[in-house]
Amino acid sequence: MEKRTFSIPNITCGHCVLSIKNELSEMDGVRSVEGDPEKKEIRVQFEAPATLEKIKALLQEINYPAKS
Repeated sequence: MEKRTFSIPNITCGHCVLSIKNELSEMDGVRSVEGDPEKKEIRVQFEAPATLEKIKALLQEINYPAKS
């Protein structure tokens, strides 16, 4: 199982975190999603078939691109 923290500048409130959590939770392999709107970060715990690339692509698709 892998854990990653993503910096997402577009997060402005708890609703943003909830939107991201709802979208990522639907991805196969994503086990948990937690977020902090003040730090503009989300933490994702995942395993195969989810990958870092797939998670970043979904974040981009839903208008919450992760900062590299």
